[in-house]
Amino acid sequence: MPSEQKIIVIPDGKICDYIDGKFRNDTPEEYVRQTIEKRLVNEHKYLPEQIRIEYTLQVGSNKPRADIVIWEKGADQTQGTIKLIIECKKETVDARNAKDGIAQLKSYMSVCPNCEWGMWTNSVQKYVFRKAVDAAGNITFMEYNDIPSADGNLDEVNRPSRTSLKNAYDDNLLFVFKTCHNHIYVNDGMQKQPAFFELLKVIFCKIEDERNIPNPLEFYTTSEERSNPDGQLTVQKRIGKIFQRVKKRHGKIFDANDEIKLSPRSLAYIVSELQRYSLLNTKIDIKGKAYEEIVGANLRGDRGEFFTPRNVMKMVVEMINPRIDERVLDSSCGTGGFLVMAMTHVIDQLEQQFSTSLGIKRENWDSDTVRVFQDRISEMASTNYFGFDINPDLVKATKMNMVMNNDGSGNILQTNSLLPPHEWTEDFRTGLANALGINKSVLRNHSSIGYFNVIVTNPPFGSKIPIKDKNILEQFELAHIWECDKKTGVWEKTLRLQSSVPPEILFIERCTQFLVPGGRMGIVLPDSILGSPGLGYIREWLIQNHRIVASIDLNVDTFQPRNGTQTSVLILQRKTQEQKDTEEKSGKMADYNIFMAMIEKGGHDKRGNPLFKRDKEGNEILVPDTNSVLVLGETGDGQRTVSHEQKVKVEDDQTPDVPAIFAEWKKQEGLGW
Repeated sequence: MPSEQKIIVIPDGKICDYIDGKFRNDTPEEYVRQTIEKRLVNEHKYLPEQIRIEYTLQVGSNKPRADIVIWEKGADQTQGTIKLIIECKKETVDARNAKDGIAQLKSYMSVCPNCEWGMWTNSVQKYVFRKAVDAAGNITFMEYNDIPSADGNLDEVNRPSRTSLKNAYDDNLLFVFKTCHNHIYVNDGMQKQPAFFELLKVIFCKIEDERNIPNPLEFYTTSEERSNPDGQLTVQKRIGKIFQRVKKRHGKIFDANDEIKLSPRSLAYIVSELQRYSLLNTKIDIKGKAYEEIVGANLRGDRGEFFTPRNVMKMVVEMINPRIDERVLDSSCGTGGFLVMAMTHVIDQLEQQFSTSLGIKRENWDSDTVRVFQDRISEMASTNYFGFDINPDLVKATKMNMVMNNDGSGNILQTNSLLPPHEWTEDFRTGLANALGINKSVLRNHSSIGYFNVIVTNPPFGSKIPIKDKNILEQFELAHIWECDKKTGVWEKTLRLQSSVPPEILFIERCTQFLVPGGRMGIVLPDSILGSPGLGYIREWLIQNHRIVASIDLNVDTFQPRNGTQTSVLILQRKTQEQKDTEEKSGKMADYNIFMAMIEKGGHDKRGNPLFKRDKEGNEILVPDTNSVLVLGETGDGQRTVSHEQKVKVEDDQTPDVPAIFAEWKKQEGLGW
């Protein structure tokens, strides 16, 4: 931590308010409010001094406190001059609640004569109202798409331009996704999974519209359109035309006869929530977190699918360090997090390569350079990135994740990759062979499928989903019964098959078969494989076939709150036949060092709640927020100053520290990747 940073400590159970810096109780309601506060400053560009938190109002004889109130810049801050009121509730509070719902917000707005705007949200529901008062003093409330930004421009609320699109900040995109999904689920009578896929269709329309340069944006709904049936039908027709282009561009994801099945009312609502953001330009980490969280909540299956936390994926990818021209595979791709993370890692390399070659930073590239860069990304996705999964819904979700984050769906294929290659479906064999540029007849058995330079994966694991099919088992050395010589401690494979084998054991061997000689793998595995005496044969096999480069012991809560299995990450490099022959001739294995680390702090506890660094007294630590808006000022002699107004907690997560330490260790060991 840089010495110039001012450190503030937070008492246990408290948070530091983003606007006023006061300590408040850390509650679900407070989480919603803090997220909204960050949006007000970073997206809507309100200054902290325009905003008051828990402002006391006079409502008859009562004095309730409004969660957030906003004044015009420079206005006297009285109840009579309030411009905007926001009420934030925890997720369990419904908007129709008589005491804490939208009726409460409207009552607050009514007693503030200049209050034109109001917003009510619980993170899954959101309502915005504009107040109007006629000559007789009668008050009406019109539902609007969004509150105006600090400049008061309503054009961007109703029909944003490309220049007015905002990059999502913090958890706001997750809020929007949850709000939209909840709306479909509640109002269109769909189950969670179909509702999720309908939302994704609309998201794809949003991305397609952003890409349709230089044409004006067509992904929008005005507040007037949203509020009446004829307007909703107009929006439906407008978005339907965009979806026709989506289907043409993404024929691997959508069928020609696919349609958006949402009611016009719901579609208009979702468009109004999404239209203000640039999904193309929002940071990949923010998009990835939002997407993977909502996918995990709606597509989680029963095949041992426990999606890998983003911090672990990032650590593994940075350690394995995929390069621009390497083929990357996730053989159990789930939602595609590993692939998106790997491709993002390589895109950063590509951007550096472009900038160095041109002598120009990315923000200064012209439109032709940007187009060439995007074409190169799409080319990489189509030739170098592969994902397999047995779940067709997850295959679709991965394709969408790739498109949303990296402008290319890659080669994401549905299959049971543990099947003997000659039993793979015709569609899978053909698709894989075409992408690899080989004849599909080559993919005939487990010894002829090694085409990948890098594998990053978290295979499904657990004794509850064993593999019992003899045709599958007989492909694998690790599916045989091994016996240990009690005198030498050496394991030997027998000709007898086990009756059943947990899938993660078979995936270790299948992933090795997928690798080219010298290829490398980052794989998440249960600790039992590394420590259980009865599984010593697996460790023997690993040593025979790989250089074991690194072993990272993950925190016990890594997969909590959904799974408490203790896990580790292994970084492996497949031995070449020459290396194996040399060891066989010498009668001994090559001697080498192994990088080992233990992650004691993984950023969250067993309930999934985030963990933050604390001082010696146990209080949470605050440091300046490097992502917050910069505040400009002047000294007495006219010198300009820049300062960060907001402070943030420091996440207690050791995973980001590991790759840099590992990189130094690799240099010492002479590992060139």
